[in-house]
Amino acid sequence: MPDPTGTVAEAIRAAAARLASTSDTARLDAEVLMAHALGVSRSELLLRHMRSETPALFADLIDRRAAHEPVAYIAGQQEFFGLPFAVSPDVLIPRGDSEVLVETALAARPQARSVLDCGTGSGALLLSVLANLPAAQGTGIDSSPGALAVAAANARALGLDTRARMVMADWHRPGWADPLGGPFDLILANPPYVETAAALDSSVRDYEPASALFAGSDGLDDYRVLVPQLSGLLARGGLALVEIGYRQAEAVSAIGEAAGLTARVHHDLADRPRVIAFSAVLDKSP
Repeated sequence: MPDPTGTVAEAIRAAAARLASTSDTARLDAEVLMAHALGVSRSELLLRHMRSETPALFADLIDRRAAHEPVAYIAGQQEFFGLPFAVSPDVLIPRGDSEVLVETALAARPQARSVLDCGTGSGALLLSVLANLPAAQGTGIDSSPGALAVAAANARALGLDTRARMVMADWHRPGWADPLGGPFDLILANPPYVETAAALDSSVRDYEPASALFAGSDGLDDYRVLVPQLSGLLARGGLALVEIGYRQAEAVSAIGEAAGLTARVHHDLADRPRVIAFSAVLDKSP
């Protein structure tokens, strides 16, 4: 346990040693949690506070991380696409792999004016897109009241609440899209796609919301329901971007193609399939 009477630098070294068996980023975890305990940024911590007295709160934070609780939940925040997002156990922690979806959306439809985010969670995808498309309006949907509260708070904190609305909706229920308006120039979706029996790190399985992770024995249950409904929500020339597990590109593409959509796979920085861009066959009549 970090020595509460020692300096910040000493406490970070002790905490990193303790967390080495829990985390592959033990030193980073210790620094982030120390910065949180001090109420400063990590850069400020490293520049100005390494000789300061260790705050008593730090020991409790390290205890939580040693029990595999994710750093983002302990600190209550995660950066995504250069923006700070509040997170809680009601939402998945935004991950860097998902940034390819935002990058693809901005590159493919820079003139988009209407955006729908299916399964918005923290609002990270929707709000990152809106922050970079100042003329666009967006709607985020989720079936979790807790997630919608987090997303709405993030919209307010980022000054995007006048352009983003959060709506409770469940694509498994008939008529779920009726209150949304539309059609939409851009649809974003990061649905549950983990196989029920998948081996996950305890920091994920034990802490992140199961309803946002698991989608049946093959991880495809939510794609089978949502993807065939996308064409009815897309504006002419619109694009739907759906995040996938890296082994699901062929299966999810086939679901879309069977519903009359064209599919194009985009890869993440590790060159793994990460996002499928679906578009409808355009009506060629005047």
